[in-house]
Amino acid sequence: MTLAKTAIASFDVDAQKSFTPLCPNELPVVGGDRIGAELNYMASLAGHRIGSKDAHTPHAPWVVAQHSQMLQPTGLAHADVTWVSHCVPGTEGFTLLDELPTPYDYDYFVWKGVEPDLHPYGACYHDLHDKLSTGVIEYLKARGVVRVIVGGLALDYCVKTTALQLLKAGLQVVLHLPACRSISEEGVYRRSMSCSRRVLSSVAPAMNWPRLRSAQASTLNRATPPRIPFRPRLVNLVPVN
Repeated sequence: MTLAKTAIASFDVDAQKSFTPLCPNELPVVGGDRIGAELNYMASLAGHRIGSKDAHTPHAPWVVAQHSQMLQPTGLAHADVTWVSHCVPGTEGFTLLDELPTPYDYDYFVWKGVEPDLHPYGACYHDLHDKLSTGVIEYLKARGVVRVIVGGLALDYCVKTTALQLLKAGLQVVLHLPACRSISEEGVYRRSMSCSRRVLSSVAPAMNWPRLRSAQASTLNRATPPRIPFRPRLVNLVPVN
C-alpha cells in the first residue's frame, strides 16, 4: 500500500558535530560529517521532519576526562555508563551538521539529556525506563504518521534506541543506512542491530521489503553498510513475535 506523504515522517537523530571528526576530542564517528545529504534525502520522502539533539552539561556525573575512562558503569539509574563531555550547548559540537536546517525549521524537535543525571539514548523518552516522554510519539500519532524513516548518529546507540522506541509505539520504522554511522566499528551492525533478534530487517531497493532470511543476517555484522546499487537503501524493521 502506498502511503500519502503526510503519513510519513523523517527523523534526524542527533546529527551533531560532536559525533563527527570535526570535534575529535568529543565522540568522533568516522564519516559522521558526511550524512547530511542523505538526511535531506530522507526528508524529501516525508511530510514531516523530526530532529533531536543531545544537550549535556560538562559537569554531569557521568562525564569523564579521557576516552580511556569511557563505558564504565556509573551506578546511576538513568545514565548507565561514562562518556567524555560532548554536545555542550554553546559549543561547536552542539550544532547540527551544516547541511541541515536549524532546529526551528523542523516540524518537531527534541533536546535530550539536559538534566545532569539523565543520559538517554533514544529521542522518544528523557529517561532509560521509557517513562518521561519527549512528546515526539504523541506528535507523530496526532498527525496521522504511520511510517518513520530514521537516520543519524550514532547508529549503535541513539539511532538504534530511537528506532526501537518508535517500533514499540506501533509505528512502522525504516532505517536509511547511508544516513547512519556508528561509534564502534564492530557495532555498526552487531550492536546497533542487536535488535535484529527482536526485529527482522530487510535491505531492499524499493518500498516493498521481503523479510530477511537468517543466512542473510550475517551481512549485518559488516563494518560498512551493504552496497545496494540504487536508492532508497533502506532497512525495514518488523516486530518479531
